[in-house]
Amino acid sequence: MVFTSRAGGVSSSPYDSFNLGDHVGDNPDDVQANRARLAKVVGLDPDRLVWMEQLHTNNVTVVTEPQSAPVEATDALVTTVPQLALGVLVADCVPVLLADHHNGVVAAVHAGRRGARNGIVVKTVEKMCELGAQPAQIQALLGPAASGRRYEVPAEMAQDMEAHLPGSRCTTVQGTPGVDVRAGLVRQLLGLGVQAIESDPRCTIEDTSFFSYRRDKTTGRQCGLVWLTGKEH
Repeated sequence: MVFTSRAGGVSSSPYDSFNLGDHVGDNPDDVQANRARLAKVVGLDPDRLVWMEQLHTNNVTVVTEPQSAPVEATDALVTTVPQLALGVLVADCVPVLLADHHNGVVAAVHAGRRGARNGIVVKTVEKMCELGAQPAQIQALLGPAASGRRYEVPAEMAQDMEAHLPGSRCTTVQGTPGVDVRAGLVRQLLGLGVQAIESDPRCTIEDTSFFSYRRDKTTGRQCGLVWLTGKEH
């Protein structure tokens, strides 16, 4: 499991420099160079990295082979295939990586506010379990994302989120209603029986070493990446 920052790539401003998103207006050649660099660092062939057409859905897709194009209209990928790396692109949404190495099942989840509200993580864990994973064996890693102290939303939205994702409603540093998606997801994962949870506290809005859509609007995307090494079992 790895998470990237915006440093170490070839993209020019405002995508500087390690932008991995191919849908944000960056030079396609630069994006491919950055993705190739990522693959080299983690020791995989670039063709073994699988990406998603992320649309803030709660769709979960099982992948069994490399994909030449992003998997259409899905916000979570699950696989049991070794050396097939699942990528999630973010710039404030929560990247969630899940791995049951004992049973050989991994997943990458794009948990934005809408997807988290509509159960994308729950559906992903359920799909992992259908493929042999066990909640008690799953390790969960939540990456850098917009923090509750900076994620201001209307009061009605905060209330709706709390109804669907308990533990997510909060108050921002301005004293206004906010949403802490990571906090809600941690509580949700615990309720699903997942106990090995690590949540990176860094806020993408505050920390300029990360891309942030809410801060900059036109910007790149960092990623979370998870794969089976093939040495499991």
